Amino acid sequence: MSSDSANDHRGEAAGLLYAGSAYAFWGITPLYWRLLGEVPPFQLTTHRVLWCAIFVAIVTAWRGRLAHVVTILRTPKLLGTLALTSILISTNWTIYIYCVATNQLVEASLGYYLTPLLSIALGVFLFGEHMTRFRLVGVVLAAIAVAVKAFALGHVPWIAFSLALSFGFYGYFRKKAPIDSMDGLLVETALLFPFTLGLVAWWGMTEKDAFPSPNLLKDALLIAGGPITAIPLAMFAAGARRIRMTTLGFLQYFTPSLTLALATLGFHEHFGRIDAISFAFVWLALLIVALEGRLRPRLAAQEGG
Repeated sequence: MSSDSANDHRGEAAGLLYAGSAYAFWGITPLYWRLLGEVPPFQLTTHRVLWCAIFVAIVTAWRGRLAHVVTILRTPKLLGTLALTSILISTNWTIYIYCVATNQLVEASLGYYLTPLLSIALGVFLFGEHMTRFRLVGVVLAAIAVAVKAFALGHVPWIAFSLALSFGFYGYFRKKAPIDSMDGLLVETALLFPFTLGLVAWWGMTEKDAFPSPNLLKDALLIAGGPITAIPLAMFAAGARRIRMTTLGFLQYFTPSLTLALATLGFHEHFGRIDAISFAFVWLALLIVALEGRLRPRLAAQEGG
């Protein structure tokens, strides 16, 4: 094996470790947020944004990238995009923590399974991208899954839709801002910093058990929410640079799979026949879309031959 091949192999192995660890981390974070179950979801998200901003600012200074962040702040187009993604990711975090607090992680995992399929639909209907037959089948199957779930609930599964929409649009707009992931995260959280700092200070003065509280463990867990948020994003970025997009695409289903297992086996959330049918349609849709890259060249060759 040549030295270049060996380096590529080691780089891909490291990428798998980084990205896989990030997705695994995201899959089990409900265990962490459960420790803060007494904190209302909106307050918990506010602390998460606040301490994430402080932590990422320290890391950014240590990396010597503050000048890059200043450049972003002086670029109106980039700043506008990151202001939008800041709102989207904060909304996503709030809904997800609400799911943890109200024992609705099964529907949350459905939302994250739907995200890539919804992204395909958004690409076609909003951005004029080409829809292949494989992807059309996948989107239709996903729509059937949502219809089955909506019929069982008696209403549209808003949690799954909200998580998928907020994260799908977040991914799209972040892709349009070609900047370092940690630099972008710092700007996203820094834009909300005055608001989050003001809220935390207000709660501290008006609410008895708000931060800072006599419960030092709770306060420490709130502060640690910053690194808990930022570290997997850094691992994901490191992994994404080293492995192929197709590999990364398969790994993204690791998170909702772990979350679903945690919800049903660890937290004993209900998973009935309707849930099984809905998830079966989504899993089939994802399988068809995932196999598209392998099957399409063969079909094209057969049609050409």
